[in-house]
Amino acid sequence: MTTNAPAIENAVHVSTKVLSKHTTLFELAGYIQSIYLVKQGDELLLLDGCCRADIKVIREFIEHTLMLPLSALKLVVVTHMHPDHAGAAHKLRKLTGCQIAAANVDGHWYSGLDGKLMHLTDIALANWVGQRKGKGKRNLWYNPKLSPDIKLDDGQPLPGFGDWQALFTQGHTDRDLSLYHQPTGKVYVADLMVTVKGRFIPPFPLFYPNRYQASLHRIKDLSPSGIMLAHGGEVHPDDDDYQHLFERAPKVPLTHWRSVKIKLKKVLFAR
Repeated sequence: MTTNAPAIENAVHVSTKVLSKHTTLFELAGYIQSIYLVKQGDELLLLDGCCRADIKVIREFIEHTLMLPLSALKLVVVTHMHPDHAGAAHKLRKLTGCQIAAANVDGHWYSGLDGKLMHLTDIALANWVGQRKGKGKRNLWYNPKLSPDIKLDDGQPLPGFGDWQALFTQGHTDRDLSLYHQPTGKVYVADLMVTVKGRFIPPFPLFYPNRYQASLHRIKDLSPSGIMLAHGGEVHPDDDDYQHLFERAPKVPLTHWRSVKIKLKKVLFAR
């Protein structure tokens, strides 16, 4: 079931899906990605950590549309560490008292000098996308080192929201999570796939090609009733779409530095 909920300030579009008698899923338009907020009774779950620029949208929706206190937000899942998936997590915890959950993977994604450079590059890329979308340049800075309250193992139900199960779907990074709503068969896959001109393609960067292929197979074999993308809303890929993804997936890591080297070679050896 899909309806249009009341508009909030700045005319942010909201789609509403009733998942069960007590559970509703709201999709809000974020800075560069969809924001998925689950209402279970009077408690809220955010399926991803969003951008720092999304905090105002989330706050206004909770307080003015749902008419709930900010403390109703109980859990924020960070599916991976990119700016549009982790950027609001720490600030939301400070504002609401919620807990942060992330994959039980050792270390920090943005570690060392390379990590610091990659963090700055990812923020710049997110801002570039925002400007391309007509959203303007925003302050997207966030702590590159996440401090989660809960570390999720593969297959673990989300604390307090047991209908949702964490699935390891690595490849884009080493700690990607998908979130599977078992009663309805819907799954949020974050950046496992994106849509461009009506076709499904792998994300950029893609650090672990073999893990990515395995993750795609895992979601395909799950036969979900719907797949929620961070960039593209809910979709229903068929066998041809999956085959296109498998064929387009790189066989070697596709990272920031590798892309720069490829472009440099094209420039240096162009004739």
